[in-house]
Amino acid sequence: MLCFCLILLLEEISGGRMLSFSGLPGTGKIKENSLAGAWVYTFNVNLSSPSNTLETGDPIIINSNPLTKAFRISPVSLLQYNVATTGNPILDYETMPHTFELQILICDKAGAQALQILSVVVLDEDEPPEFQGNLATQTVMVYILENTPPGIVYQFHAVGSTNSTSTTLSYSWTPEGPFSVSPTGTIFSTKAFDYENDLPSYPLKITVNNGQGLNTTGTVIINIININDESPYFTIAKRVFGIKEEETIGTIVTTITAVDPDGELFNNSLHYSITAPQRIPYFSINPDNGVIQVASRIDRDIAPLNQHANITLEILAEDSPSYGQSSSITIVITIEDINDHPPECQRYVFREQFQETISPGTVIVDLQNICSDGDAVAPNNLFNFTGLSGVGSHKFAQDPPGSGRITLVGNMDLENKTGGAEKDYILKIVVEDIVWPFFRMMSEIGKVTATDEDVPSTGISYSIVAGGGTWDYSKIFWIDPEEGMVHIVAQLDYEETQRYLLTVQASDNEGGTTDVQVTVNVLEANDEKPVCSASSHLLEVPMDLTSGTNINGLYITCVDRDSSPRSFRYFINSGNVNNHFTFSPSAGSGSSRLILASPFDYKGGLDRVWEYRLEVLITDDNLLSMANGSTALVQTGSVTLTIKVIPNPTTVVPTTVRSFLHYLFTLSVVDPVPSKVM
Repeated sequence: MLCFCLILLLEEISGGRMLSFSGLPGTGKIKENSLAGAWVYTFNVNLSSPSNTLETGDPIIINSNPLTKAFRISPVSLLQYNVATTGNPILDYETMPHTFELQILICDKAGAQALQILSVVVLDEDEPPEFQGNLATQTVMVYILENTPPGIVYQFHAVGSTNSTSTTLSYSWTPEGPFSVSPTGTIFSTKAFDYENDLPSYPLKITVNNGQGLNTTGTVIINIININDESPYFTIAKRVFGIKEEETIGTIVTTITAVDPDGELFNNSLHYSITAPQRIPYFSINPDNGVIQVASRIDRDIAPLNQHANITLEILAEDSPSYGQSSSITIVITIEDINDHPPECQRYVFREQFQETISPGTVIVDLQNICSDGDAVAPNNLFNFTGLSGVGSHKFAQDPPGSGRITLVGNMDLENKTGGAEKDYILKIVVEDIVWPFFRMMSEIGKVTATDEDVPSTGISYSIVAGGGTWDYSKIFWIDPEEGMVHIVAQLDYEETQRYLLTVQASDNEGGTTDVQVTVNVLEANDEKPVCSASSHLLEVPMDLTSGTNINGLYITCVDRDSSPRSFRYFINSGNVNNHFTFSPSAGSGSSRLILASPFDYKGGLDRVWEYRLEVLITDDNLLSMANGSTALVQTGSVTLTIKVIPNPTTVVPTTVRSFLHYLFTLSVVDPVPSKVM
């Protein structure tokens, strides 16, 4: 078989035909800057035999001088081929060789080969003019302040082609608007701009022409920088608000909103504060969003709120920390009384004696005058008494019902064995509010117990007769009159009072009393967070500020009621894009400076943010060891910083369950006073 094939091949070759090119060698010409697929040259292939075919993929460019990937071969018909550009790279007469020699190879499946050269000449073309600098590669953004007088805005440069027959360039722009372009490439403004009434930006299409029909277009966007020349105004229609007393600290009362006509940038930087002095600072306002919250305990039942339930606040809205515009508004918050006090009585055990000849209808005891309710207004300070209970209670009644005025309704004749009286009666009556109470106990902190060595015991009641309050709290402790259990009914604050001295009195139903001193020690806890003055700041810095500078001379000064300044740590929790900002010192001090840690780089494209909103956290854990830090209670304060970077007037920027109180009313014969209190 091998011999047969060799003989056959020799016969085909000996027929006088060989594998060859038609049109090669040859020379093709192509203009510089031609797009991918541009035609360069056409050639044909002659097969050695009609039965032969070319190898798959042939013909191919196997080499070039100089080396390039700028050309490729594509079939036109069965044996005709075009040489064309690939667009990689685009041919450029000024920067690339002017001639390329391409070695083109063909092979058929019989093993024959042919190789020829195609010379490609690159022709120089008249090219459009080019912009230089930033405008050559990107959109240029320029900034000018509103109210700036007409004048130079931006200077650009352009050059023509080296082989152009025209040396004069001309410029045009769209839209024309309030700008002009000089023959030397200077953009001028023709008016002073008003940010509130004019457009905030003007995109200009700048076209440079070479006079021969060739041109290039670039874009310059001129942005108008808003300046602070308008006062904010409030948008709320309601000026009177209501809130219940004893709301939890942090409860939201309302939100005050204002708008700055100067625009979104200043609206985002509005700072709210309460300027009218509050003798007691019941409320606070979030400086960033205007949310008014309860800041301290509000007790409607003590002065001055028990006489005047309205609190007037003056709210100030500012759009800049020192030299900006501001407006104020007055609002009124009405404190609504709730039923948060139970009825209380001066005595809870009574011993009454009377003759057996007493007439029905006689008043035995009137409880109305010895009980009271500490709530400010009706119906919260109203109360009544339930029906009597106990053995023989049917012989007594309240007249009128619920009044606490106990009268005799039955026969008290001790000799009358039928329907007569007993010698001793022990009656119980309950005093309670007439509306749903909000009164709630908190923690039980201890129990006082008194004993009566007399036999039989006539019952003991307990009351706090002194101590247990501060100037702000009418009552902090309450004692169960029957059980002697002492409860906390208000929040304790170690920083205000560390010790309370209570006088607890035990009494029996004969009027005998004895007192005991009870000391309540309040234990310290880290429940206070660092508080800084002020809680927010608006700062403005130039874009070319030197690193290491104390920004606007800002110091954050903080205090903590239960921690030393040496325990403070300062760190930026969010908003520190590219880590431009830091604090010094970062720990161990009651104040710290805001420092520019690294310069801004807008020209290089690193920075694109022009307004930074930093959340600064101040913790009181600097003195904690690593072991204790994981379990200790750490408090955190915060400060919000808004930092505006001010560009230079001309700046190029890359674009890309109900409760009752039960009291005992006793009618009985008893012996002396309790002998011991435990």
